[in-house]
Amino acid sequence: MKIGIADTMFSRINMFAFAEQQLKELNFSGDTERYTVPGIKDLPVACKILFEKFNCDLVIALGMPGKEKIDKTCSHEASLGIQAVQLMTNKHILEVFVHLDEAKNEKQLFEISENRTKKHAINAVKLLEGKTALSDLAGKGIRQGFSNAGEIKNE
Repeated sequence: MKIGIADTMFSRINMFAFAEQQLKELNFSGDTERYTVPGIKDLPVACKILFEKFNCDLVIALGMPGKEKIDKTCSHEASLGIQAVQLMTNKHILEVFVHLDEAKNEKQLFEISENRTKKHAINAVKLLEGKTALSDLAGKGIRQGFSNAGEIKNE
């Protein structure tokens, strides 16, 4: 199995390092392939290349959109491109975007980036295990980046 990791120069945090560290902690026995691009709108083609040229089974797309209105638009366009690549290839891309306005300060932004990236690295390995590897967690309010929201039960 091979996990591709696409990241960007625009990101203010090296999110790749978090993914790489988490995969090592999980003793992921497969290979990883990194592809770095300038910004988030370049991620869809990087993901497609990771599938087609580097034979990745799944890709983690790491990006950090800015906080301006144009950044929100670019983020949306990148997301649509990523979704299109998933449909073209029938392979998962875990979009791990951390928006600069999600946090109150840089320390919190770092923590959100680390948490979200590591949790999605875990999800990537689970998805490679099979379509039901995450089923026990369905409906539990699991979140990446912040504390889990928790399950809602009919009491």
